[in-house]
Amino acid sequence: MNKEMIKNVVLGISLTGSITLLIQALYAGSAARLFLPIFFAVGLGLGLLRLFVNHNIKKMKGKSIMTKILFFAVLLGVGLPFQSWFRTNVMFAMDPEVMPRSIAMMVMGVVSLTVWTMKSKKQEA
Repeated sequence: MNKEMIKNVVLGISLTGSITLLIQALYAGSAARLFLPIFFAVGLGLGLLRLFVNHNIKKMKGKSIMTKILFFAVLLGVGLPFQSWFRTNVMFAMDPEVMPRSIAMMVMGVVSLTVWTMKSKKQEA
């Protein structure tokens, strides 16, 4: 199996899984139907953030130590309060029955965006 085929399979599984979870929640009338699209969007945002940070870390070679410290200070200064707010006000306030599906949807959002970006970069090159 070549890498391109593996990327297609992973992307297909991720998107099919997220659509299946959403349809199941809509059909069952579950409270998760409100959270799943939000968590998918959060997953897409986390995937984008991961790609942004990885790209900028690669560009840090040859920069001064103060530039590196400033980059990570800003990253942590914005990221840690947001993470704390999300954990306490969103995750801990959720119904425990909805949480596993929401987390799965968020992970599928991260995987979908990462694989799709890898595929589109390869096609551009």
